[in-house]
Amino acid sequence: MSDKNQTKDFTNELTISASRSSGSGGQNVNKVNTKVEVRLNITDSNLLSDEEKALLFEKLTNKINKLGELIVVAQSERTQLQNKERAIEKLNLLIANALKVEKKRKKIKIPRSVKEKRLKDKKLKSEKKDKRKPPEM
Repeated sequence: MSDKNQTKDFTNELTISASRSSGSGGQNVNKVNTKVEVRLNITDSNLLSDEEKALLFEKLTNKINKLGELIVVAQSERTQLQNKERAIEKLNLLIANALKVEKKRKKIKIPRSVKEKRLKDKKLKSEKKDKRKPPEM
């Protein structure tokens, strides 16, 4: 991956469609196509390498249909243009997060002093609670 810090521009490979949005919004919802659906065909994409495609299929299986299309929907804004921008932003963020390589966790040994302090604190707390109890007869 030569462009690790740069996001790829998928605008030429996107299929964008608009439809009527659901939810509140009154008459505007009933007559204006503001909901935007953005599709990126991962299998046919020229911008993604085979390893990146495999990684996307592995991490985003719930958002990819049987045709290999990654689908993102935006309908929160009142205009189609704003929803289109938001959907493309969501798609880019989704892909960037899926392709991000997580650092492997390094196991470290807990120092003896830390263990001893924890046990000492537990003992003190236990004694404090024991002192609250009424004396036994």
